[in-house]
Amino acid sequence: MSLSFIFWASSLFNNSSFAICGKTISSLSRNVISSLLPYLSSLGFSCRFISSKNIIHISYKNITNSFYLFGGKDESSASLIQGMTLSGVMLDEVALMPRSFVEQAIARCSISNSKFWFNCNPQHPFHWFYLEWIKKLDQKKSLYLHFTMEDNPSLSSSIIKRYSSLYSGSFFDRFILGKWTSSSGLVYPMFDPNLHVSPSLPSHFSKFFLSCDYGTVNPFSLGLWGESSGVWFRIKEFYHDSSASKIYKTDQQYYTDLEKFAYGYNISSIIIDPSASSFIQCIKQHGFFSVVPADNNVYQGIQNVSETLLSSSIKFHSSCLDSIREFSLYSWNDKSSSDSVKKAFDHAMDDIRYFVNTIIFSKQHYSNDNNFFVASYLR
Repeated sequence: MSLSFIFWASSLFNNSSFAICGKTISSLSRNVISSLLPYLSSLGFSCRFISSKNIIHISYKNITNSFYLFGGKDESSASLIQGMTLSGVMLDEVALMPRSFVEQAIARCSISNSKFWFNCNPQHPFHWFYLEWIKKLDQKKSLYLHFTMEDNPSLSSSIIKRYSSLYSGSFFDRFILGKWTSSSGLVYPMFDPNLHVSPSLPSHFSKFFLSCDYGTVNPFSLGLWGESSGVWFRIKEFYHDSSASKIYKTDQQYYTDLEKFAYGYNISSIIIDPSASSFIQCIKQHGFFSVVPADNNVYQGIQNVSETLLSSSIKFHSSCLDSIREFSLYSWNDKSSSDSVKKAFDHAMDDIRYFVNTIIFSKQHYSNDNNFFVASYLR
């Protein structure tokens, strides 16, 4: 699509301005621009990228146009593109951008023969882009091209087969079949106690981490993770429900529980929701554990946990009863018009997601060495 966008712009316009937009400038540069520019150069285009201004001047023979790069990460991003005059805009992964940014971008295309170019992975069928553009093709005079993963010419048949086996439910419908489908039922239907729960543990672990979902009124969930031969085991867990027990604990009392829980293990770091500021401060004051703020991206985290379950790269000791219980209860909110999970039976689920997001799916993980963070590549 990016090549087609440049070809179209170069064939109809000269000395005009265009916008290429992504969720963020860094993701746009990584996913689109880094491969686009070398390919254009090989085809005889001249590309001058002024990274300090996020502008690319692209020339072919006697035609030169300017392409401005924008990130549409939140509602405030609309102000960045406001006031421009454009001959066209391309929005990469448009379903991830706020509607205000997208509508401001297309409103900038006031030059005759201007066009809007969109691509995205599908989301839920109540998503504003699906309702306003895909469901109104005739009204918008739009061309809609639907692709499945098998249409990707860069993927071999074995890779497509592998990806197909890693997804199920709504994730399979969306990312393999390209359908705009709702999420319903259990969030992790692939969780199988016969496959993912182990009555015994390996004799040796190469490293240990803790993950924590902090709660005072809500339950407090803490898990110990160990890596053995490429599989992460939830060795044991601590789960305290203040509302059920009528015992309400302070940060210091929870820290005492944490020290007892971790005793005897060489803990690299504790992964914790960054919103638990008071408990994080309490941990830091003691100076014993290194703290890594969790990556709290819920939807991406659910996909990541699903992948680790499908590939059996995480497992749970049979003593982790609260995790096992929540897996059977954690479900999608089918009454919501957007993808969301019910805020119930989600505390162990949250601390598991923090660990998977931040350690297994992070580019780097952390170990505790005299209170310094030491990064080493995990994947």
